[in-house]
Amino acid sequence: MTRVLVVDDHQLFRAGVRAELEGRVELVGEAATVDEAVAAIERLEPEVVLLDVHMPDGGGVEVLRRAGAAACFLALSVSDAAEDVIAVIRAGARGYVTKSISGAELADAIERVREGDAVFSPRLAGFVLDAFAGAAPAAADADLDQLTPRERDVLRLLARGYLYKEIALRLGISAKTVEAHVSAVLRKLQLSNRHQLSRWAAERDLD
Repeated sequence: MTRVLVVDDHQLFRAGVRAELEGRVELVGEAATVDEAVAAIERLEPEVVLLDVHMPDGGGVEVLRRAGAAACFLALSVSDAAEDVIAVIRAGARGYVTKSISGAELADAIERVREGDAVFSPRLAGFVLDAFAGAAPAAADADLDQLTPRERDVLRLLARGYLYKEIALRLGISAKTVEAHVSAVLRKLQLSNRHQLSRWAAERDLD
């Protein structure tokens, strides 16, 4: 059975998901916060993460930013707002379903995501198609055009969650040089910190 981690900040909801999925998947654990989720993904190595969208400290998008390459993610939320759907899909989730879904439908969605399919509640698929059909190429972004090739390299790695020292090792430069590049990018884009910068990069599919 598929190894599943449940991430939601409401204990009663997590209990309900466990009850619905018992016997259908292998529930390897649960988490209530972004930090707990990232640690559990690293420790438990789930195949699919059922991910709540709205949680403190950045919610589902922040979990995806910090651990997006480690598992397949299926967003499970009460929200069917277009901006929520698009944000988590851009951040790397493979699907998005609402909490009105039945246990059998949820188990099926988990299996399909694990197999590489993109899964959406019917009404939500249109949001994603519209968003990506109208997306301009990242290279045509005027803000992106003002960055040097090296600044873009640093930005991509920063968006993937690498630390300054790790970026320095990958690019063969010093950590101080990385910090200087980040400061220059923040200044050019008129952003305040690396979290805003990571979000900016994710919105342009730079991660």
